[in-house]
Amino acid sequence: MKYMLIMRATDEAFAKMGEVDFNEMLATIGKYNEEMIRAGVLLAAEGLADAAEGVVVDYSSEPPVVTDGPYGETKELFGGFYILNVASKEEAIEWAKRSPVTGAGFKTEIRRVTTIDEFPQDNEWIQKERAWREANGQL
Repeated sequence: MKYMLIMRATDEAFAKMGEVDFNEMLATIGKYNEEMIRAGVLLAAEGLADAAEGVVVDYSSEPPVVTDGPYGETKELFGGFYILNVASKEEAIEWAKRSPVTGAGFKTEIRRVTTIDEFPQDNEWIQKERAWREANGQL
């Protein structure tokens, strides 16, 4: 099963992370990533650029409203993610508990990633997506 570990932090926690030596941070995260690679569970891992560079598309009105970052009410920002292939939610939780990015204001949300196999296979759009994924080596 695939699980996404969504790395979240408050503005204050992100600011505190900026005080850590960049090379030290890379080494710490690199060791964690290497452990998951050796265990054969890491499928993807990415960080995200500063929220000030992002936008939000709000569909509450027609046409949708686009707002540039940074955003007004940022209690916790989504700063990056891991996608793991593990046997269970419990195993995903154990990997999240090993994260080196810890402390007040840091959280990891864990969500199962649904697969194409969970959708009706006789649906035209699912069949097209499956063909695309097969052609691109994703299945």
